[in-house]
Amino acid sequence: MPSPQQARAQASAITSGRTTPAAEAAPTSQLREMFDGPRLSPGQRRIAQYLIEHITEAAFLSITELADRVGVSQPSVTRFAGAVGFSGYPALRERLQSIALKTLAGGPGEANRANELQAAVDAEIANLENLRRDFADPDRVIHIGRELSRSTPLTVLGLRISESLAEYFGYAARRIHPDVRLVTRGGSVAYDALLQSREAGGSWVLAFAMPRHSHETLQAVRVAHRAGLKVALITDLALGPVADEADVTFATGTGSRLVFDSYAAPGLMAAALLQAMTDADPERTQARLEKYEQVSDEHQFFVRD
Repeated sequence: MPSPQQARAQASAITSGRTTPAAEAAPTSQLREMFDGPRLSPGQRRIAQYLIEHITEAAFLSITELADRVGVSQPSVTRFAGAVGFSGYPALRERLQSIALKTLAGGPGEANRANELQAAVDAEIANLENLRRDFADPDRVIHIGRELSRSTPLTVLGLRISESLAEYFGYAARRIHPDVRLVTRGGSVAYDALLQSREAGGSWVLAFAMPRHSHETLQAVRVAHRAGLKVALITDLALGPVADEADVTFATGTGSRLVFDSYAAPGLMAAALLQAMTDADPERTQARLEKYEQVSDEHQFFVRD
């Protein structure tokens, strides 16, 4: 029996194959459309991948047989059925059987299986398209960018998997803001930093909360509020315990096609807020960027192309 990490990797294994044109409505395309929308756990992704790869056989398995084949529990299969929009496994199996019977009757088959890497890119393109629609009205981004620019110090919070996004934002924000404080450790260390930021005159925290959402992040956001700080949150869900605690939430989709999530849309959301911060105080921005260029040239920070 593979370890949980090995199983997740196997479920997202890269295989060869050409992307099926949408007009052909291949069985695998129908299944991917069914499974791509919901937020699935690693175990649920294993079930989805097994169904995609073995549709003509898997559609006729009992819940016990499917659980055994995938290496999960029967309740996990039931929860998976609910997660993808069905009342239970019998309803899901009925839908799977209708797809499988068309395949057995001569419809587009497994030869048209999509390339997993291309499917991952397609999912991220969809996330970016959704973000583009959100940006049709940029007023909220502009307003929060102005608020973050005024907060001195400005605290940036990102724990666990969210640390990389917080590091990116903090690195860039320091070029245009005089006092950016990065918090990437939870517990009392985060609490101390948040309290000190408020005592120093800070008014806002920008927090990142990517799946899986940690209790440490939730508690840190609550501490920030109790200290009198406002919280702007970049996350994947507009609803949930962490989002409920934030003053402003920017919800952007994350890529979940592969074993580890990808963050094209959250990264662009962070860049948009940085742009809004630069626009909020153009004179300060220009002065700080010019000074940084002088220092970087003096100390030869970068290789000349």
